[in-house]
Amino acid sequence: MKRALVSVSDKTNLVPFVSGLVELGYEIISTGGTKKALEEAGIATISISDVTGFPEIMDGRVKTLHPNVHGALLCVRSNPEHVKQLQELGIAYIDLVCVNLYPFKQTLLKPGVTHEEIIENIDIGGPSMLRSASKNYQSIPVLVDPNDYDAVLKELRENGETCPITREFLAAKVFRHTAAYDAIIAEYLTQRTNEKFPETITLTYDKVQDLRYGENPHQQAAFYQNRNPRYSMANAKQLHGKELSYNNIQDANAAIEILKDFDGQIAVVGLKHMNPCGVGIGNTLLEAWDKAYEADSTSIFGGIVAMNAPVDLATAEKLSQIFLEIIIAPAFEEEAFALLAKKKNIRLMTLDTSLEVSSKLKVTNVNDGLLVQDADLGTVRESELTCVTKRKPTEAEMKQLMMAWKVVKHVKSNAIVLVKDDMTVGVGAGQMNRVGAAKIAIEQAQEKAKGAVMGSDAFFPLPDTVEAAAAAGITAIIQPGGSIKDQLSVDACDAAGIAMVYTGMRHFKH
Repeated sequence: MKRALVSVSDKTNLVPFVSGLVELGYEIISTGGTKKALEEAGIATISISDVTGFPEIMDGRVKTLHPNVHGALLCVRSNPEHVKQLQELGIAYIDLVCVNLYPFKQTLLKPGVTHEEIIENIDIGGPSMLRSASKNYQSIPVLVDPNDYDAVLKELRENGETCPITREFLAAKVFRHTAAYDAIIAEYLTQRTNEKFPETITLTYDKVQDLRYGENPHQQAAFYQNRNPRYSMANAKQLHGKELSYNNIQDANAAIEILKDFDGQIAVVGLKHMNPCGVGIGNTLLEAWDKAYEADSTSIFGGIVAMNAPVDLATAEKLSQIFLEIIIAPAFEEEAFALLAKKKNIRLMTLDTSLEVSSKLKVTNVNDGLLVQDADLGTVRESELTCVTKRKPTEAEMKQLMMAWKVVKHVKSNAIVLVKDDMTVGVGAGQMNRVGAAKIAIEQAQEKAKGAVMGSDAFFPLPDTVEAAAAAGITAIIQPGGSIKDQLSVDACDAAGIAMVYTGMRHFKH
């Protein structure tokens, strides 16, 4: 008679699966809560203690770490010496393993969980059995995922055994599972010891979905998320519309990152191709939307809109008048959602903006490597700015300068942003020189540049950007400062009557 070892924390579909094994003539070896659940369902089981000849000890910490278990799992059945040793020792084969692990990840996320409780949920015997059995996958199917139960039962019913390809597929899944499990434990303990950049880094993410394609139709892609429910695109919930694309997710993520810097203000961000095309703030969501739309009513077509206040009917009526790919908000009022959902393909998504801001580390892949750095969470308060010109910004100008600084941080370098009346009026992004970015922003703003303020993500190496700003009628500038030729730009501002402040912080974004 064949034997299956079954010990699971996740008991999804457990009873139907094990019932199927029993119908196929398997004896069931089990432990603890799994054994209890099966017996309550009327399924007879063999205690692991009867297999090992040794009682569970230390509150169940030691129960499966025994030669009678691991010998049965690791025996190479095509090796006569292995088989002979097993027979001499009176160890019977284990022919199938179904194990999943203590819920370490879920325990981490429990409110008020203690360190001791977290440590107690580090599984030892489970990973050991999974690894032993999966090393011997030529003989033993190993299941760690309830989604595989039906397929395995089907093969066993049809063929009397699983096929080699299935066993190898299951073994690969096991090692991915145990690797991810260990990675989460390592991350937790590494954070407790304040090790920011350890000698090795192992990242683990769970698949959310396969995507239709990547940046272009000839590229395959999928979307993964980490374990933390944070204020990020990975935790937005789609309520309506067609599937997200790779580019949708990239753009939505960029829009949300901008929105984070407007905590405490009602803000709307319009975005295309990873750069903001319009940002507006207002006393109401409708006012903020009108400003974001007016900032660049051409580029917003087919764009992403993110906002940090619930969408009301008045705003939805405006939103429904143009083609948008995605609208993200904390919530949609019932009438607003009904109106917007009349468009079959538009993606309507909600995101809890009260969640913790996402990871403090940013990971970027390069070919065969990773770059890891602190996320750019840098901000400046008005009191930290240094005015370097003869004329100081007015109170009204200072408000616009602070908005320009928030937005320019999220624009691809070299970056220039013009702001006026609580809205962006010009954005120059991703240029090879700074004056080129300024000219693009000024050209976009046209007559709105007069009386606007300018934000720059990095210092001015020459006075040419200031000269372009002066010619357009810009009245105040915010920039990091730090060039060896800073004084040339200061002098140009003074000559034009422009106020300029330094932040002492740059925001390169590559």
